[in-house]
Amino acid sequence: MNEAATENYRRRMARVLDHIDQHPDDDLRLEALSRVAAFSKFHFHRQFGATFGIPVQRYVNLSRLKRAAFALGCRPELPVIDIALSAGFQTPDSFAKAFRKAFGTSPSAFRDNPDWTAWHAAITPQTRARKHAMTHYTADQVAIVDFATTPILTLRHDGPSHRLGTTLARFIAWRKANGAGPQRTRTFNIFLADGEGEPQVELACSRVPGLTPGEGMRENTIPAGRCARLLLTGSADDLEAPANWLYREWLPGSGEQLRDFPLFCERSNFGPDLPESEMVTALYLPLA
Repeated sequence: MNEAATENYRRRMARVLDHIDQHPDDDLRLEALSRVAAFSKFHFHRQFGATFGIPVQRYVNLSRLKRAAFALGCRPELPVIDIALSAGFQTPDSFAKAFRKAFGTSPSAFRDNPDWTAWHAAITPQTRARKHAMTHYTADQVAIVDFATTPILTLRHDGPSHRLGTTLARFIAWRKANGAGPQRTRTFNIFLADGEGEPQVELACSRVPGLTPGEGMRENTIPAGRCARLLLTGSADDLEAPANWLYREWLPGSGEQLRDFPLFCERSNFGPDLPESEMVTALYLPLA
């Protein structure tokens, strides 16, 4: 298979993932999805599994449950039944059964006390599949931009990445309580290291008049300067692959030098109700 044919094949398979993200309550059975990919239904399930390392119906189920778990943790005003239906489940019972099987608890119990560690472990196969579909980067996707000085408020997450959801829930709750949602403030992640090589992250929003840090938070600033910007579409739960590509492949060939500020990103289009294919993340590598 030549390079053009390989790229066309990859695009057709990635189109299926986007379709699942955008239409969680549609018919996502094998025959319907094979039509999206324009492949034979007799072979599509094997093609999907060989490409992404997960059976297609398991991917569909995990995508729906991932969407529902986000809504349970971040949208307390929504009834559980509405979340179930919008995620593509036909009845509350079928939703509860699938949710308990995946996360080891009921939807209501998860809403009251989200276990983000169990959530992270359960959706790992779906995350890997999405990452596989998004790991093709080229130099023409990178732009050199001038980033303006941006005051921020940050909440640092210390600990394993699979426990980030607990810190994220605290940060979201503080933003809601203080009217600092994405409509009013910009959303950033600052990627740090603790000296032992373990990645750490600061959750951040832009600092606007009248907004003060909550418990465990601090004021900081993203300084002005040149940055290499890589725009990403789709779920960006794990930015390791594009970050490694910037450091290992783009930077050595660019002739650029790094500045003394960590890698960071801005999430400008995201949320539990948004299809993953419409999410936008700008990854910034500070340059001298």
